[in-house]
Amino acid sequence: MKFFKKPKVPLYILAAILFGLKTYIVYRFMFNIGIDNSMQELILFINPFVSAFLIFTIAVWFNKTSRQMKYIRYMALFASLIVWANLVFYRQFTDFITIPQLFMGSNMGDLGSSILTLIKPYDVLFFADVIIIWILSKKYEGTLSVQYPKSGKVGAVAFSLVLLAGNFFLAEMERPQLFTRAFDREYLVKNIGLFNYHVYDIVVHSKTESQRVFADGNEIPEIEEFIETNIDHKRSEEMFGIAEDKNVIFINAESLQEFVINNEVNGEEITPFLNGLAEDEDTYYFENFYEQTGQGNTSDSEFLVENSLYPLSRGAVFFTHGGNEYNAFPELIKEEGYTSSVLHANNKSFWNREGMYDSLEIDNFYGEEAYEVSNENSIGWGLKDKPFFEQSIKYLESMEQPFYSKFITLTNHFPFEMNEEDTSIDKFDSNSNTLNNYFPAVRYMDEAIEQFFQDLKDSGLYEDSVIVIMGDHIGISANHNRAMAQYLDKEEITPYDQVQLQRVPLFVHIPGHGEGKVMDEVTGQIDLKPTMLNMLGIEQEKDISFGNDMFSEDRKDYIALRNGDFVSEDYIKTMGVCYDRETGEPVDDVIDEETSSEQEAEQQKEQVASACDSIQEKVDQELAYSDSIVYGDLFRFVDFGKDQAKEEE
Repeated sequence: MKFFKKPKVPLYILAAILFGLKTYIVYRFMFNIGIDNSMQELILFINPFVSAFLIFTIAVWFNKTSRQMKYIRYMALFASLIVWANLVFYRQFTDFITIPQLFMGSNMGDLGSSILTLIKPYDVLFFADVIIIWILSKKYEGTLSVQYPKSGKVGAVAFSLVLLAGNFFLAEMERPQLFTRAFDREYLVKNIGLFNYHVYDIVVHSKTESQRVFADGNEIPEIEEFIETNIDHKRSEEMFGIAEDKNVIFINAESLQEFVINNEVNGEEITPFLNGLAEDEDTYYFENFYEQTGQGNTSDSEFLVENSLYPLSRGAVFFTHGGNEYNAFPELIKEEGYTSSVLHANNKSFWNREGMYDSLEIDNFYGEEAYEVSNENSIGWGLKDKPFFEQSIKYLESMEQPFYSKFITLTNHFPFEMNEEDTSIDKFDSNSNTLNNYFPAVRYMDEAIEQFFQDLKDSGLYEDSVIVIMGDHIGISANHNRAMAQYLDKEEITPYDQVQLQRVPLFVHIPGHGEGKVMDEVTGQIDLKPTMLNMLGIEQEKDISFGNDMFSEDRKDYIALRNGDFVSEDYIKTMGVCYDRETGEPVDDVIDEETSSEQEAEQQKEQVASACDSIQEKVDQELAYSDSIVYGDLFRFVDFGKDQAKEEE
């Protein structure tokens, strides 16, 4: 009996069926795509077949049999590679690849073992249909091809386009304004499919790239009016100048999330030093501080802090717009006599830091060439945190004061590898090695920061410095929610929980201040630039930014997340649902219909819906305005008074 029997359908149809089925299996069981109703399930099922039929139907236009078979073979391979690449990417970032990221290939050489941990042995089965198609196309080349007349070719393609139009119609019914408000890539993939999402991404990329060409600065007054109306930049008079002329030492704590603070694993404190720091009388600890990064991860957190602008929803702004004009924190404090530097024991080309730092007017970058790195003192992504801080002290001591120096740590980075001699606490026990390894890596970072504080005291720099420690982005993605639910003792991680897990620690430590406390206000990375400027006593005659002084009582009542969700003092909006921020319950469920009349309950629901919609409208506009500044390089048209300052200098 022959293993491969001759199929009774044309190969292009068989290829479309096999590829569509495989893609649906990936959608349903390998991507963490939420399904809320039967319509979404139907759309998710049909869209991979719609895309597959459109891709493979093109084969009927090849009159020569060998070319038709070759097209089907190579298209099956190419399309499978696209899906697989997205799958590998998704395993780490719970997101889909965008066009700008394809231009960030220089980063790949630095990813090393991180990528290898994302590739699974069973991935080889992913290409089983490609092998089948390849064999059949060779074995039955003459009989599996089709030779349609022109009308048949047009009809085959037209049928595929009708299927595509039907898919889009259902998608628009399920998610109105899907294409005009496409902040969430998961919604696009769920409703129109991975391949149509990539086509959409190409169109959006082309459109945004043209924005700079046609920008003329006329957009600025509208943006300024929005900021004046919705984002009050009133400062805290109490904190104004509290750190005047002091050094600013900023620690970008890699992948540090808030849930580990004051928490334990296996009965051991995870972050004993940071726990104590949060309660120190010289420290302001922000427990509801959210990361707002996109696909640029650490580089996005840097962009937020330095500019009080949002990173882009696609790709890393450090890469795509590193040559723009900015009005960044390092440039503003330079006018007050500060020098600035970044210390990071990694390649200067990673995330295009070298180019972007020039645009931000950062004076010095101490990259991997500034450190003694060996096999003994490095792991994972490079130099371990303890020797990194230890070797950095000499650079701080040589700097002219006052200075602004930012440290970017490396050890607590996916896949969170640790040597036994550097491990102080046991791993967690769950089905996720990533989460299990996370806790010892976080403890190591905690010990490294404690050591760094002592080194600062020994060097004499401690008393004359303000030390800011910020988690840059999440370390544990939604792919590990089952294990995270186990650790947090929850039945499941809900969409509300997922947003709450975007909280990262923020410590503002002012030696000798004596008035520190735990701050429970909702704040985000967008707020650090105006906060630090106010603490340094630096007033700005003109700026365009979207953050508030975190110590001011008169602030906007929400922070926007990069995917279009938001967190306010009262609500969290995510996945189209508005939740009560304190209870985590959908707001409709919070209303007590038993004690309220039906009319009163309906009025309460309308009030809450109106409040959430009002904030959502501001969030969408805020993100859009920030994007237009970056895409259009609009600051080249704005006079921030820099020329006058340089003339006076």
